[in-house]
Amino acid sequence: MLKTLSFRPLGSAVPFSAGRLYSRPHIPSSLIVRHNSTVSEPPRRLFHRARTVARYTGYVSLSAIFGVLAVGAGFFVHDVFTYSHKHIDRVPISPLALKPEKGGPKSLPIARVQVDDDDDEENASIAEKPKLVIVGGGWGAMGVLQTLYAGDYHVTVISSETFTTFTPLLPSAAVGTVQIRSLIEPIRKVIARLRGHFVQGKAVDICMSERLIEVETAAPNGDKANIYIPYDKLIIAVGSTSSTHGVPGLEHCYQLKTIADAQAIRRRIMDNFETASLPTTSPEERRRLLSFVVCGGGPTGVETAAEIYDFCQEDIMNYFPKICREEVSIHVIQSREHILNTYSEAISNYAEEKFKRDNVNLITSARVGAVNKDYVLYTTRDAEGKTVQHSIPTNFVLWSTGIAMNPFTQRVSALLPNQVHKKAIEVDAHLRVKGAPLGEVYAIGDCATIETSIVSHFLDLVDEADQDKNGKIDFGEWEIMVKKIKHRIPMAGDHLVKVKELFDLYDSDADNNLSLNELARLLEEIGNKITTLPATAQVASQQGKYIGKKLHKLARHLAPTEGKDLATTTDEVVSGPFRYLHLGSLAYIGNAAVFDFGGYSLMGGLAAMYAWRSIYWNEQVSARTRALLMIDWIIRGVWGRDLSRL
Repeated sequence: MLKTLSFRPLGSAVPFSAGRLYSRPHIPSSLIVRHNSTVSEPPRRLFHRARTVARYTGYVSLSAIFGVLAVGAGFFVHDVFTYSHKHIDRVPISPLALKPEKGGPKSLPIARVQVDDDDDEENASIAEKPKLVIVGGGWGAMGVLQTLYAGDYHVTVISSETFTTFTPLLPSAAVGTVQIRSLIEPIRKVIARLRGHFVQGKAVDICMSERLIEVETAAPNGDKANIYIPYDKLIIAVGSTSSTHGVPGLEHCYQLKTIADAQAIRRRIMDNFETASLPTTSPEERRRLLSFVVCGGGPTGVETAAEIYDFCQEDIMNYFPKICREEVSIHVIQSREHILNTYSEAISNYAEEKFKRDNVNLITSARVGAVNKDYVLYTTRDAEGKTVQHSIPTNFVLWSTGIAMNPFTQRVSALLPNQVHKKAIEVDAHLRVKGAPLGEVYAIGDCATIETSIVSHFLDLVDEADQDKNGKIDFGEWEIMVKKIKHRIPMAGDHLVKVKELFDLYDSDADNNLSLNELARLLEEIGNKITTLPATAQVASQQGKYIGKKLHKLARHLAPTEGKDLATTTDEVVSGPFRYLHLGSLAYIGNAAVFDFGGYSLMGGLAAMYAWRSIYWNEQVSARTRALLMIDWIIRGVWGRDLSRL
């Protein structure tokens, strides 16, 4: 009998009598020969890779081309609609705006109507609103303008400059790290949102009884002409000037508070380096020209010294004779034991170590005695306590030590009988000028200081807390008084935490009551411990935003009531007292930065510097200045600073 033969694929299992399966023997892959694999696959793989790279490169190139074309088309369309002819015919204007009536104590023109009050219906409706006048164009004024709502008030800003300045970056502008244009924003653009008005001039006097501000303006022939600006609400935000401390020769110094100051400093620095590079300049004169003295170890002085150092390291080294960099000397004279003394001790020490590594000469515990055209005199004390006088030859001195009142602030303070502060106008917790008609005049920023004296409210506090009218304050009445003090003077809150301990400490006769004398001593001690707020941009900005929000609430609170006097609604009805929230302090110390956030300190090199830049970039007034500032930093990093003399 014939058996049928069956063929199975190679390697497939075949039956066996015992039921076990057998498979094809395993052959190592290394022994299997694949013809042409080593020859054909690598070129093919390379070809596929090259084609992929070319495809994606084409995608990116086409995207970039279309992006450029789209942006260009966008600019073209923008220009089509922007550069169009606009015809203005018969603009309405009030006769009182062209020829104001005269009045007031000095019989001056009173600008009750602005030239553009009748430009359109919206302006005309706003002209009927209460008049809010802001004197100044700094951080405080910008804070007010940013938080007000359009239509709340008829807003007028009075400033001698037509722009607001980002002052923290003035040291950078003084050496060309950033351009001047990147730090300024026209005030008219800021107030356009509120349909506000701008008057370029300088406030010189005030008549509170008639609610008039006297402003010194320019006449068409170039002479000075004074006018009155009426107000219902007045905000004084004129800033401050540098304190002289009685030092002679400050006319030879530079300050750094305005754009003009930064421009003057930049011209002097460039002149010094150009003169020092001449072959006819003697070694002694070269050292004097390249000696930079900074009087004051606060943030402005420290940042200016750091910017000058960076300028020398990065630009003078590359584009000027090397002898100029070798002969540069930077000196910082500080009256305290440490620079940046308002910061934490760790930050002060870090900054001092950084300056020491950079060969910046720190002179602490020193007093500037006089400033001459060619040198600075200062004094220190030796180990025996004797005064020793020193001299530094120099052709550049920056004066940055403390603040003082400007002339308008002095005038306002002189008109009010209870203004005794020597450096600023004293205001209450609602930022109202003490002694002025209640709810009419406010002061914010460097020109103002919040009262810290509790004793001045002694009689009112006793009258409110002494419920049994026995002339003594028991512990229950003391707790009531503590609440009243915190409401009147919020800055006293940190010193009134341990209420019971304070009561027992000053209850000298242990009768569980505070006599009026004991209470007076207690309140005086607490008042002496309260620290005034620093004269910084952060404080001014917060105060401005606080006033803006409060005035908005006042306007909305009075809106439903026709003909109601604005002064009849007090600030306490719509808002609590001003409370300052410290968001931290920061300073640039030369390709490095330091931060002080309450109890936390941050110090570092480039990473901290970029964090410092990010914070200042975010605090800019407008998107325009943010863009310009970013461009300036890129240009400085790629091509260096502008070395031209402007």
